[in-house]
Amino acid sequence: MHGRIKVKTTLEQQEAKRKEREKKLQLYVSATQAALNKRETGQLDKEALEITAQILALNPDFASLWNLRREVFLALGADRSDEEMRPLYVTELSFLESCLRVNPKSYGTWYHRCWVMEHMPEPDWARELALCNRFLEIDERNFHCWDYRRFVTQSFHVPHTDELEFTSSLITKNFSNYSSWHYRSKLLPQIHPDPQRLGRATEKVLLSELELVQNAFFTDPNDQSAWFYHRWLLGRADLPLSIRCISVDVPVSCISVSFSQPVLVESDLILFIDKKPIMVTWKTPDGKEKPSFLWVCEFPRERLSDYCQHNFKVVWKDGEAQKECILYPGKQRTWFRDSASEDKIFSLELSEGKSNVLQQELQSCKELQELEPENKWCLLTIILLMRALDPLLYENESLRYFDTLKIVDPMRCGYYDDLRSKFQMENGILKMEYADANVILVSDKDLTRLYHLDHLVLASHMCLSNNKLRTLTSDLSMLRYIEVLEVDNNQISRLEGVWNLPKLEELSLQYNNIENVLNLQPLCSCPRLSVLRLQGNPICEIADAQDQLRALLPHVALIEM
Repeated sequence: MHGRIKVKTTLEQQEAKRKEREKKLQLYVSATQAALNKRETGQLDKEALEITAQILALNPDFASLWNLRREVFLALGADRSDEEMRPLYVTELSFLESCLRVNPKSYGTWYHRCWVMEHMPEPDWARELALCNRFLEIDERNFHCWDYRRFVTQSFHVPHTDELEFTSSLITKNFSNYSSWHYRSKLLPQIHPDPQRLGRATEKVLLSELELVQNAFFTDPNDQSAWFYHRWLLGRADLPLSIRCISVDVPVSCISVSFSQPVLVESDLILFIDKKPIMVTWKTPDGKEKPSFLWVCEFPRERLSDYCQHNFKVVWKDGEAQKECILYPGKQRTWFRDSASEDKIFSLELSEGKSNVLQQELQSCKELQELEPENKWCLLTIILLMRALDPLLYENESLRYFDTLKIVDPMRCGYYDDLRSKFQMENGILKMEYADANVILVSDKDLTRLYHLDHLVLASHMCLSNNKLRTLTSDLSMLRYIEVLEVDNNQISRLEGVWNLPKLEELSLQYNNIENVLNLQPLCSCPRLSVLRLQGNPICEIADAQDQLRALLPHVALIEM
C-alpha cells in the first residue's frame, strides 16, 4: 500500500467538483457585481478593464460588459493622446483573440473588435485580414468571421477581384464551402455589373460560372452549397420600382394603382385629373397600414363630364414612377398597364448563347440524375432550368419531376407543393397574358396556395376549382374587378380573403369545408354579390342555415345549398 496514490471514490470526486464550481461561481458573481458597481459609480478606469477581462475570458457573450469596456475606452481617450491610447487598443486586440479562442462565434467579441478597429489610431488592417484567414482555416463557415472580413476589406479597400480570387482558392480546396459561394454571389455583381439588370452580373460572367459550379455537382452531387449557388445564377434580377397598372372605375369613383414592389404610400403618390392635382386618401384594399402592391382611392366624380375626355395620371415620389390613362367620352372604365411585364417577371431574358448553355446544363443534370436518381438537388435544378428556358413548353415534364421529387424527399412535400403551386399560378398568368384576356383558369392544378394575385388586378373571372386550397388569403382583396370566382372542390373552411371585392357578383364554393354561417361573414363586404353556391358543404346539414344566410346576406338574390 505504501507509495501508491490514493484514488478518490466517485462521491468524493463529485463533491470536489461541486465545491470547485461553487468557488468559481462565487468569484464570477463577485467580479460581475464589482464591474457593474464601477459602472454605476462612474469609475471608468483600468481596474474596470481588468475586472471585466476576468469574466469575459470565461464568458465572451456577456454583452453588458463589452458595453462597459467601450465606455472605459472612451473615458480614457478623453484626456489621452492617440500615442498613449494605441498600446491600450493593441492590448485589447490581443485580449479579443484569446476570447475568440474560447468562442470563435461570439457575436459580442467580433462586434467589439470592429469597434476597436474603428477607434484605434493607425489600425493594422493587413494583420486583421490575416487573422480572418486563420479563423476561416479552422472553420470555413464561421459567418461571424465572414462578416468581420467584409468589414476589414471595405475599410482596407481590398479590391473585389482579390476577394474573388480568395473565394476561388477556398472553393477549389472544398466545393462544400457554402460561405465562399455566397460571398462570390455578392462580389460578382460589383465587379461585373449588368447595366440592364439591377443587382446581377453580366451574362458572360454568369455563363462562365456555370462551368465552375457544374464541376462541383459532379464531384459531390449531394452537397447543397453548389446547388444553391446555381439557383442564384439562374435567378432573375430585381426589377426597379415602377407603377405597373392604373385603372379608373367611374361608377364607384375609385382609382387603383399597382406597383412592381410593395410600397407604403403616404403623401408621396399624387393623383392628377386633367393635369390638376387632386387631394385623395390612398388605402390598401384590406384597409391595413402596411407596404402593399396595390393602393386605391376615391376621387370626386363631380369633376368628370360624360361628354369630355379626361386624363388620369399618378406620380410616385416626384417622378420616380408614373403612369397615366385616358377616359374617353361615354366610357365608365379605363386602365393602362405594362402589357409585356408578366413575361419579363416570370422568365429570364435569354440570348441565343445563354439558351444554348442552359440547354447543355439541363442535359448534364438529366445525365447526373440517371446516375443519382434520388438526388433531390439535381431534380429541383432540372425543374428550375426548365422554367428558365421555357416554363410553358416544359410545363408537363416539370410536373412529373415534382412528383419524383416528393417521393425522393417526402419530408419536404409541403414546400414542393407550394413551389409547384407558385409555378402553376405563373403559368396561368402567362397564358392569360398571351391570350390578352381577363380570365384566369387554374383549376385541377393541385394548388395548395395562391401566388401573384397582384398581377390579377384587372381579372374579371377566376377559376380555382379542384385544387387543395385550405383558405383564401387576404391578398385576394387585390382582385378589384373580379366578377366571377369559382373555388369548388377544395378544402376551404374560412373566407378571410374574400373581403371588400366591389365587383364580385358570383361566388361558387361547392364541396368545401364550410361549417357555419359565421365563416361566410366576410361576404357582407361584397355589395354586388348576387349568386352564392354552397352545395356539398357541412353547412348544408344545418336545419335553418338558409334562413341564417338570408339574414346575414340580404343582398344576395340566389343562395344554392
